[in-house]
Amino acid sequence: MSPSAGGLVVFLLSVQVIQSQDGWRVNYRQTDVCAAKGSEVYITCDITHPPGRDPSDIKDRCWFTKEKDDLRESDSAEYKFTLMTNKPGEKYTGSPGVTLSVKGLQVQVGRLNSTWLELTCHSSCVLPGRHLNVWYKNEESIKRGSSLLVSYGSTDRYSCYLRGTTGQRSPAVYGPQRPSVSVSPSAEMLEGDSVTLTCSADANPAANYTWYKEHEDSPRASGQNFTITDFTAEHSGNYYCEAQNEMGCSNSTLILINSSGGCTRSTTTTVFASISAVFLLIIILAVLYIRMIKQRDQRITFRSH
Repeated sequence: MSPSAGGLVVFLLSVQVIQSQDGWRVNYRQTDVCAAKGSEVYITCDITHPPGRDPSDIKDRCWFTKEKDDLRESDSAEYKFTLMTNKPGEKYTGSPGVTLSVKGLQVQVGRLNSTWLELTCHSSCVLPGRHLNVWYKNEESIKRGSSLLVSYGSTDRYSCYLRGTTGQRSPAVYGPQRPSVSVSPSAEMLEGDSVTLTCSADANPAANYTWYKEHEDSPRASGQNFTITDFTAEHSGNYYCEAQNEMGCSNSTLILINSSGGCTRSTTTTVFASISAVFLLIIILAVLYIRMIKQRDQRITFRSH
């Protein structure tokens, strides 16, 4: 079997026995194996031949997944060993096989106090041997050790790596970058309108959001979106959002939400309807007045005859 790319080596020797009807046996030591993402894993087995046969009778052997004669070295899958002998049609497979689970490294964040955080490098796999963590800050190696102390509120990016392996580095953790805020609709509002503010910040772990109005201590809302319905002049003012995760927090710049000072849309509609009614009444009165003048002129003409 050709190993996967990487440096962590796990040897699987024979304990579990899969025996064919004709006495061929495939022996696996473990049926479940966990390895760090990107590391190297060797899965081995022992073969026992029946009496009267010997290893020279085996003409081909291979590891495979999903009933294909290939080894997917970087995949989490069940791996089985199969052998073919020099007897036509004679083939034996060790089943069930070995289940390989590939897990990535993760940085866990612990809060020591208001100033300091403790970062630890974690893998859900129990890796053989002792491996020293190598810590990175913004892509630069800074320390070797089981943990790393960093200040709360730092926006630097921290990741870890297992020294002595060629596995992959963990995803970086970092506090929220300065959040950005968008407003919908973006036009100036009339009273009675609805407006939604949306906050977004780059952070890992993902940030939680809280909304504030300037000069107020109590939050107005929590969550990425903040909607004000039935907008009034009292809602006008500067707003900002706070993005926070285990690494720190960051505030957006102030954004002004303001009313145009005009009437509400319902009042505007009423005023428009009233003006239209008055205008229509004026037209009707004008028509009646013109008719009355014409009728008077006709009477005057008739009398003159």
